[in-house]
Amino acid sequence: MISFLQSLDPLYVLSGVLVGGLVGMTGVGGGSLMTPLLILLFGVHPATAVGTDLIYASVTKAGGSLVHGYNHTINWSVVGRLAMGSLPATALTVLLLYFLKVDSATAKSLITKVLGLAILFTAASLLFRKQLMRWYDNRVGELPAPLVFKLTVLTGAVLGVLVTLSSVGAGAIGVVALVMLYPKMPARQIVGSDIAHAVPLTLVAGLGHSFLGSIDFHILTSLLAGSIPAIVVMSMVSARASDTAVRVALAVVLLAVCLRFWFF
Repeated sequence: MISFLQSLDPLYVLSGVLVGGLVGMTGVGGGSLMTPLLILLFGVHPATAVGTDLIYASVTKAGGSLVHGYNHTINWSVVGRLAMGSLPATALTVLLLYFLKVDSATAKSLITKVLGLAILFTAASLLFRKQLMRWYDNRVGELPAPLVFKLTVLTGAVLGVLVTLSSVGAGAIGVVALVMLYPKMPARQIVGSDIAHAVPLTLVAGLGHSFLGSIDFHILTSLLAGSIPAIVVMSMVSARASDTAVRVALAVVLLAVCLRFWFF
C-alpha cells in the first residue's frame, strides 16, 4: 500500500480530483479538460493523451454510473440506442487508424486539430445550451418516436468517431443532443444516461488505443486515484447543486484551450 502511494504523482492525482469532481456534478468536462491538461500542462504526446484519457474516463464514469444507477437516474433504453451507434463507429475508427498506419507527426497534427474542433463545439454547447434549447423548441418541437430512435443511434455514431479521435464530446455534446431528442426527460436522467453511455464508449475506444500502444499506465493510475473518489462524491451532491456558473467557467477555459491548439 505504501509503495503504491509513493508511486502516485501528486499533480496527476490533483488533476484527477478536479476533473472527476466536475464530471460527477455536471456530466461534462472529462475529455475536454483532461486531454488538454495532459498535452499542454504535462507535455504528453497527443495520441498518448487521448488513449490514456479514454481508459481514465471509462473507469471514472463507471463510478459515476454506479451512483446514478443506485439513484435510478439512468434511462437504459436511451443508453442502448446510443451504444448501437457509438460502439460500431468506435471500432471502425480504431481499425482505420491501425490500417492507415499514420506516422507520429501526422497523427499529432490530426489529433490536435480534431481536438480543437471538438473542444470548440463543446464550449459552444455549454455557453449556448439555453438558446439552443429555446430555438429547438420553437422551430422543431417534439419529434416522432421512430425518428428519435434513428437520430439517437446516429448521435451515438458521431460521438463514437469524435471520442475515438479526440476523447472529447461524450459529455457536453452528448448532453445537448439528449436534451433536444428527449425534452421531457428529467435533467438528472440526461446526465446519468450520458455518463452511463460514456463507459462502454470510452472503454472500447481506450482498448483500441491500447493495441496502438498509446496509453501511459503510470499517468493513468495517478489520475484514477484522484478522480474515482471525486466523481462518486460529486455525483451524490449533483442533484442539489446548480451547475450554471461551472458550465460558463468551463466554456471560457475550453475556448482558450481551443485557441491554443489552433493558433499557437
